[in-house]
Amino acid sequence: PLQTDRGQTTIADAVVTKVAGIAAREVGGVHSLGGAVSRALGSVTQRVGIGDEYGQGVSVEVGEREAAVDLTVIVEYGESVPQVSQSIRDNVIKRIEGITGLSVTEVNVAVNDLYLPGEDESQQPARVG
Repeated sequence: PLQTDRGQTTIADAVVTKVAGIAAREVGGVHSLGGAVSRALGSVTQRVGIGDEYGQGVSVEVGEREAAVDLTVIVEYGESVPQVSQSIRDNVIKRIEGITGLSVTEVNVAVNDLYLPGEDESQQPARVG
């Protein structure tokens, strides 16, 4: 559907990044995306108007017909990391393929922190491992 005899549609990396970020945040058990440093930098860039929250913790490679996604997430304590990771993968693939028409070749999920209930947002989440 992206390439027809009447023309071609190209999808910018930023579009796929935004779709992936929103789709990952829709999954139960995901507290936030990005590590402590990327969240801090994202907060600063949003305040000065040069960034948005959707690209935080998301990296994509977009070709003419395919896309690959890398996500860094913080999972809520008590959730099953394998189940949350699979739910993220399933939802990201469904959303990207449905919205953009690109075929998703892979969705890599890196869980780098756990969020503990009652943890102050200004504090760094507990490091695991």
